[in-house]
Amino acid sequence: MVDREGERSMAERRILNLGIDLGTSRSVIACDNGVRTFISSYVGYPKDAVSRRLMGKEIVFGEEAIKNRLALNMRRPFEKGMIKYSNYLHDKPEEFRQHKETARHLLEHLVFLARREEPDDCHIRAVVGAPALASTQNRKSLLEITNGIIHDVMITSEPFAVAYGLGILTNALIIDIGAGTVDLCRMQGTIPTEDDQITLTKAGDYIDEVLLGLIKERHKGVDVTLNMIKRMKEENSTISDKGETVTATFPVHGKPTLLDVTEELRQACRAIVPETVEGIRTLVASFDPEFQDLLKQNIILAGGGSQIGGLAREIENYMRENLGSGKVTKVEEPLYAGANGGLMLCKDMPDEYWDELKSTGKQPGASQGL
Repeated sequence: MVDREGERSMAERRILNLGIDLGTSRSVIACDNGVRTFISSYVGYPKDAVSRRLMGKEIVFGEEAIKNRLALNMRRPFEKGMIKYSNYLHDKPEEFRQHKETARHLLEHLVFLARREEPDDCHIRAVVGAPALASTQNRKSLLEITNGIIHDVMITSEPFAVAYGLGILTNALIIDIGAGTVDLCRMQGTIPTEDDQITLTKAGDYIDEVLLGLIKERHKGVDVTLNMIKRMKEENSTISDKGETVTATFPVHGKPTLLDVTEELRQACRAIVPETVEGIRTLVASFDPEFQDLLKQNIILAGGGSQIGGLAREIENYMRENLGSGKVTKVEEPLYAGANGGLMLCKDMPDEYWDELKSTGKQPGASQGL
């Protein structure tokens, strides 16, 4: 836990800067002490005394939790880029409380991984990425889970963090494709406003659901879960038409069976393209007409979904059909792009900014998408 008081002055204390991406599927952290790591955004709690003895701990994180999920009560605290049940505070307050607590455990574990070699009284500052148009309530909830873990925190738009980390601050459109959301952010040399950003909810999880339905429809009797589908998609995801065959082994009436899932995978991965391009159209059409062509030629994909084989080309083709032209590229480090940008932003903010943040309790620039 963070010691907020401390006995040494700020000038004497070690300041640890963090960039954090609390994702629906993976949570990522980048630190100025050289630590960069990620974990799957799953948290497990032992079901009983036997499972507690088996695990040897009260809380299990990431892949270890997924591997031992039969012995655990599993929670995935984020959904569509926000803490689960954020939109049902009045109808399901207990469910929201549980997932908010789980999100806090996940954040605490990430920060522990980052600061394990740091002195106990180091001062922690962090920039945390959120969906482009995260609601005021969701930002407030994210801030609340940082209490006692991080001293100074700023919530920023995830695609803006990507753009800041890349140093691409004008005439560009960043598309961050995560599991829960696709976030689009138009950069024009200023802090993006709400009008510069769009959040879509047909993202990686949506692809998984579509793929599951298509496979079950074609292969009768197949016994497959969303978790199995997700893993297969991440290993093979492509919308290429070059003739590659994608196969996967799933139980059919209890017997492991090799299935050809090539067409189902292509259809599912394509499912997010029309809405994504419509988001591009909206941001391009409302941009200064003299710079619209520049914007269309500088579309940058980030996030885990950006690695779908052939996706950049598919978006380009769809843009040519609907917008006349388009050029799409991918970031080199899709997993860390948001956390890297958050870290850079955290380090660039002057001490006066953090002092203002602490004294007012407000998030300067939050209404503008910072």
